[in-house]
Formats: sequence, C-alpha cells, structure tokens
Amino acid sequence: MKEGIHPKYGKATVKCACGETFETGSVKETLSVDICSNCHPFFTGRQKLVDTGGRVDKFKKRMERQ
Repeated sequence: MKEGIHPKYGKATVKCACGETFETGSVKETLSVDICSNCHPFFTGRQKLVDTGGRVDKFKKRMERQ
C-alpha cells in the first residue's frame, strides 16, 4: 500500500435512534444510524407484513388454488 493516501482506521462509536450504542471499526469516530440489530424488525421477531391493496390476500388465494 502507498503511504499517506489511506485514511486512518480506528474504533468508532455507533449511535442508533433507539438509544443503543456500540463500537466498531471505521474511518470516522462517530456514526449515527436510524436502525440497528437491536431494534430491526427482522432480528427482534416483530416483523409485520404490510398489506397494500390486498396483495397478500390475493397471493394467498392464488397459492391455495394451485
């Protein structure tokens, strides 16, 4: 690697909108995120299926016919 062209990589503090903070590696000292693994619906098991215009029901009916 060439000297003097790469940013310094170090510890960074990540702050989520839910209040969770943790450390990771980054070229920045602090990072702000909207969602983390502590509050993301996929990881918490509180995932909701949003039905817009009955598309989920239409899909289920179509699968039942087959």
